[in-house]
Amino acid sequence: MTNEHQATDSPPRALRAIAADALRFWEWGRVFYNAVLLAIVAVYFVAGFPGSWRSLSVNLFLFIFVMAVLANVLYCLAYVADVLVQLAGLRPAWGRWRWLLLLIGTATAGIITRLFSMGMFSHGYLE
Repeated sequence: MTNEHQATDSPPRALRAIAADALRFWEWGRVFYNAVLLAIVAVYFVAGFPGSWRSLSVNLFLFIFVMAVLANVLYCLAYVADVLVQLAGLRPAWGRWRWLLLLIGTATAGIITRLFSMGMFSHGYLE
């Protein structure tokens, strides 16, 4: 009976270890990701000053809030990739290379954030 219990208990333990590893890496990465996106918005706000100040409104704050939530929802897709790769047995190699996924994802989100920021603070679209 002990062997049966161990056999059914192993996959949940392994999955818990993989999930804990993913949480440790990606939640620290989320701080970096959000800091980069916030810096991009701040740069475009300052670059568009004083016109950017005039474009501030409740609608703009709501838009920025929704976009920040969406950016963080998309960030969560990295968890799916991380857990699948680790479950596929590539955990040792993946641990050395997953930072690349963080950088590529952050760069992609940064480009999208830049485009939205240019529109928000250069032309006053959301007044």
